[in-house]
Amino acid sequence: MADRFLVILPTYNESENLPRIVPQILAQDPRLDVLVVDDGSPDGTGDLADGLAAANPRVHVLHREHKAGLGRAYLAGFAWALEAGYDRMFEIDADFSHDPKFLLDLIAAVDAGADLAIGSRYKTGVNVINWPMSRLLLSYFANVYARLVTGMPLTDATAGFKCFRRSVLKAIPLQEVKSNGYAFQIEMNFRVWRKKFRLVEVPIVFTDRVEGRSKMNRKIVREGVWVVWWLRLASLLGRL
Repeated sequence: MADRFLVILPTYNESENLPRIVPQILAQDPRLDVLVVDDGSPDGTGDLADGLAAANPRVHVLHREHKAGLGRAYLAGFAWALEAGYDRMFEIDADFSHDPKFLLDLIAAVDAGADLAIGSRYKTGVNVINWPMSRLLLSYFANVYARLVTGMPLTDATAGFKCFRRSVLKAIPLQEVKSNGYAFQIEMNFRVWRKKFRLVEVPIVFTDRVEGRSKMNRKIVREGVWVVWWLRLASLLGRL
């Protein structure tokens, strides 16, 4: 039986992007399905997702009542995917900052032996387009900070473009994951790394969104500052 792949697509007010990105994802590989996890978007994103699902059996929708954060959306998507029997689960942003064509590179990395393939903006230099310098510096040095504190050998620990093997997500106690913003990516990587799975970074080009608004805020930044120290301490105490 062929492997089944699921691209998990969290959305909140992505009505401009969703109808364009879903077909592009599906076009990359016939094994790819899409799960839209919508956090009660007031702009009608959830209704658009339902329409896409009604027209294509490879599209699925998970509705949540309100905006509860990126991490909670992905955890809900992972649980749904595991229950449905998918073999590989992908993370991707709905705003085209991750070009769907790079899904093929993540697939190839896992085919070659990776347990978690990470689409990295910094593996081969700085491959970011259209970000203001302040945002780029925040992201770059946040990753330097995360690497120094946790010891993870990753250039882009905050990347949100990934492919997990099913065995990886089964091995992680998802109910214990605490982070919710971009720190969620750091925590998931750290937990996978501590379990001795193989993490591989795949170079990608990241392009800032054209439509819609960024979800970055100060609360997300503050969470990232303290979570890395909590991960280090929990690891030293044998709690991860």
